[in-house]
Amino acid sequence: QVQLVESGGGSVQAGGSLRLSCAASGYYSRSIWMAWFRQATGKEREGVASIYTGYGTTYYADSVKGRFTISRDNAKNTVDLQMNDLNSEDTAMYYCAADRNGGMWTRWQEYKNWGQGTQVTVSS
Repeated sequence: QVQLVESGGGSVQAGGSLRLSCAASGYYSRSIWMAWFRQATGKEREGVASIYTGYGTTYYADSVKGRFTISRDNAKNTVDLQMNDLNSEDTAMYYCAADRNGGMWTRWQEYKNWGQGTQVTVSS
């Protein structure tokens, strides 16, 4: 069982930046897929970015390419999401997810473990 704890959310003006961090434990250094998802009020949970902790392979949603960067620090067991040039469409609860079964990285149903979420609010 992988335990995940997110941090770093908050409120920011449009055009600003935030960095989210996900501290993971319980996977005993094996390589796994991890991801950040978000869910805005009244909308479905959507994949934002994903990374393989082994090779560092990354995927991004089209809506965040060029603005967000996902990274991992295997020594600290953390996966971060650097978010730049934020806009109101980025306002959502952001969740860290881990240990994908093998399906599409954008399918939240494929992930076995979830954090509690951290709120990001962007004001224009």
